[in-house]
Amino acid sequence: MALLAELLLEHGIRPAHHTDGNQKLPCPECSHTRKHRSDLCLSLTINRGHALWKCHHCEWSGGVKERDDNRSARPQRRGPAAPIKPTKTPGDPTSPVLQWLAKRGISETTARRNRVGAARAFIPKLKAEVDCIAFPYFRDGELINVKYRALAEKAFTQIKDAEAIAFGLDDIADSREIIIVEGEGDKLALDEAGIRNVVSVPNGAQGNGQAADDAAAFNWLTNCAAYFDGALRIILAGDADEKGRALAEELARRLGKERCWRVRWPDGNDAPCKDANETLLMHGADVLRECVDEAEPYPIAGLHSALDYYDETLELYRDGRKRGFSTGWKSLDELMTIRPGELSVVTGVPGSGKSEFIDALVVNLAHAHGWRFAFCSFENPPAEHIAKLAEKHLRLPFWDGPIRRMSKADLQRAMDWVADRFYLIRFDDEAPTIEAIIEKARAAVVRHGIRGLVIDPYNEIEHRRPANMTETEYVSQLLGKVKRFAQRHEVHVWFVAHPAKMQRENGGTRSVPTLYDISGSANWVNKADIGLVVHRDLDQDPTRAEIYVRKVRFKSVGKVGTVALRWDRTTGCYAEITAQNTYGNRAYPDA
Repeated sequence: MALLAELLLEHGIRPAHHTDGNQKLPCPECSHTRKHRSDLCLSLTINRGHALWKCHHCEWSGGVKERDDNRSARPQRRGPAAPIKPTKTPGDPTSPVLQWLAKRGISETTARRNRVGAARAFIPKLKAEVDCIAFPYFRDGELINVKYRALAEKAFTQIKDAEAIAFGLDDIADSREIIIVEGEGDKLALDEAGIRNVVSVPNGAQGNGQAADDAAAFNWLTNCAAYFDGALRIILAGDADEKGRALAEELARRLGKERCWRVRWPDGNDAPCKDANETLLMHGADVLRECVDEAEPYPIAGLHSALDYYDETLELYRDGRKRGFSTGWKSLDELMTIRPGELSVVTGVPGSGKSEFIDALVVNLAHAHGWRFAFCSFENPPAEHIAKLAEKHLRLPFWDGPIRRMSKADLQRAMDWVADRFYLIRFDDEAPTIEAIIEKARAAVVRHGIRGLVIDPYNEIEHRRPANMTETEYVSQLLGKVKRFAQRHEVHVWFVAHPAKMQRENGGTRSVPTLYDISGSANWVNKADIGLVVHRDLDQDPTRAEIYVRKVRFKSVGKVGTVALRWDRTTGCYAEITAQNTYGNRAYPDA
């Protein structure tokens, strides 16, 4: 019996993913007949094996449902409960609400168009139920959430456990240009100035993209990703303060700096403004529109004035060069650290543990820094790869062995942890070209905020080298695309590449390869920011892993050298080699 994906495909619907939630797609019934064929006019909702859709252009609608016998054969990922929806729409705006808005330059007409209303709500900060202005959050005309702001002072609350989405989402449906502001008042201010293709982030400037706790701050972006996918120009119009700049940087990283612009609010000494609402009040609608019209392209790699780097240069003068993030092994940190936006090339003879080592490294980064990762791993079946990550997370074996195997409850907890931090790029219906890999990785940046990408290995990618292009030119071009992706989205990329066939030395041991032994081109060395060789002598001591740092482009990141780690074959973990092999706070016997 057909699964949900097959049932949808029978109707020509190809979702971006098949997990529960809402998404926007081109309509298979009418998009091909329209001038703007890429318009995302079809709304698709998937919920527990059901799928419903409706096109907001041609009105085509329908639904499909998986049979229970199919669903029972496929384990369901445990996740949070379905979001809570408001039971009623806020009441009409009262005189106090209209007066509150009028003080901020917002008319009753604008308030009613955005369905801003009044309500009484319990505000935790005030520990009391008070009169509030109510900001309703709609998607496709359906009320999803309500945010309440106390009229008397700055204190907020919203519907508990409601789905996080942007305020004003319906105003950007099918928009090619989208403006993002930091608060509902800024959205209303721009509306007052005649600019409606605007959304506000739901909770102001929160998170910096570095820690695991920041993930919730950008859930709204994941839930609204389909609305941003078709935008050609995204204008970031947040607050002109440190938190506002951090928010703009993270949004630009996730959405793609190449299509982002940023607004500068009036900053003269006589009337400086922090945001859109202040600009409307102090300077009027004309100046507010002018600020948006004169938005500047978000800085990306290219030609810049030296003054564009004024603040960075002063910071370098004051603080010196910054190292990257810790690898999790003190001895290896002496040689290398991990910085976003760089490319690590990893090689080693077959069976040396290249993939195993990278898995352990990214688990360390996930533990210590809350990073999220995408894996394009051709040689690892998904279930076995998840098992390996679970082992390294729990530091317990997946299989029966010399020490206690992880329990089923352990595994379920580990899978929840893995599911929150690792995303698998798979190619079941298309060729795995480097362009396709980067496209899916870019989606993972937008939807999940990944900081790392692993491509393993190079030889499994489908290569389409033109007949008139040398292999050296081709490898240079391919790695250039990977590096541009890494720099543009501040993602660290680990690219695994096998060496050419290695010869054994006179004693029969396998020689340690160099980066120049990678099959294809010396550009593997030239393009890499960090070059690693992972080596184990399987004949002498298969648990001793030698990590050769063959290249480090920037001295602030590390230096060339070699470190030996002890590999525990039962858990896949790596430890410093000391009198007693240790991994974090836990002692391990020799494997």
